[in-house]
Amino acid sequence: MNIRKALITAANPRQRTLPLQTLVDRNGETKSALQIILEEAASAGIEEFCVIVCPGDETAYAEASGALRTRVRFIPQATPRGYGHAVLCGREFIGDESFLHLVGDHLHVASGAIGCARQILTVAAAENAPVSAVQPTRESLLTAYGTIGGRLVGGDRPLYQIETVMEKPTPTIAEQQLIVPGLRAGFYLCFFGLHVLDREIFALLEEQQAAAAGKNFGLTPALHALAARRRYLALSVAGRRYDIGAPYGLLFAQLALSLAGRDRDRVLTQLVELLALRAD
Repeated sequence: MNIRKALITAANPRQRTLPLQTLVDRNGETKSALQIILEEAASAGIEEFCVIVCPGDETAYAEASGALRTRVRFIPQATPRGYGHAVLCGREFIGDESFLHLVGDHLHVASGAIGCARQILTVAAAENAPVSAVQPTRESLLTAYGTIGGRLVGGDRPLYQIETVMEKPTPTIAEQQLIVPGLRAGFYLCFFGLHVLDREIFALLEEQQAAAAGKNFGLTPALHALAARRRYLALSVAGRRYDIGAPYGLLFAQLALSLAGRDRDRVLTQLVELLALRAD
C-alpha cells in the first residue's frame, strides 16, 4: 500500500477559520494550524494534498499553506451537506488510490520521535488494510467523537479489529455496545482525526448520499459499513490529539506543541511563574 495523497476536510461552516489560526510550532516558528497539519503529513511521505474548503476560502487557505502551497489543491464544497459529503468531494482527486485522511481542526503531537501520521501509515502498509487512529478517551468526552468497538488483534501492539463505529454515543450506549476488552473502566476508543482509507469508502459514501435524499450525511455510517464488509483496523497512536475547536482547544494544542519542542524549559518556567502568581 503506497500512500502518497492526503485529503483534508475543512469546509464545516462553523469551523472554517480554525485551520487558519496561528500557533508556534515545536521549532519556535509561527505557522497556521493548516501548515502544521500539512507538514506532519509531508514528513510521513505524503506528496500531494487536497483540502476541501468553503467556497471563497481558497485564497486564505492557499496563503496559510506555507512552503507546501504548490502541492495543495483546494476543492470547494459548494453545498454544505455534512462531513461525509465533504470527503466525497475529494473522490476525483484521490482516484483509485489509498489515501491519508485528516480533519482540519485537529492537531496531533506524538509521544516519541515517530509522528502520528507516520505511525498509522506504517501500520496500514504492513497490514494492507484500512486503519483509523484512535485514542483512549474518558466517557465524559464521548459526545464529541466517533467511537469504535472491537477486539485487540495486535498482541503486544495496540491494534484492534473494528466491529462497530458510532458517532458521538452517550456513555450508556457506549457501555452497552462499545466496550473494548483491555481498556480501563470508563474509557473508550475514540477517533483521533487520522484515517488511512481506500476507494471503497467513496462507494459507501455514495450509498449514504443516495439514502440521505438531499440531507446532510456523515462519514461514520460509511465507516461502520466498511467494518461489516472487510478487515478494518484501529491503531491506538502513541500521541495525543487536540481539537482546536473545543473550549481552550487552541490553548491546549499550543501548550502541547511548546512542551514537545525546543522551548520546553522556557515555557515550563513561565508556567510555573504564572501558577505562583495565581497562588498568591
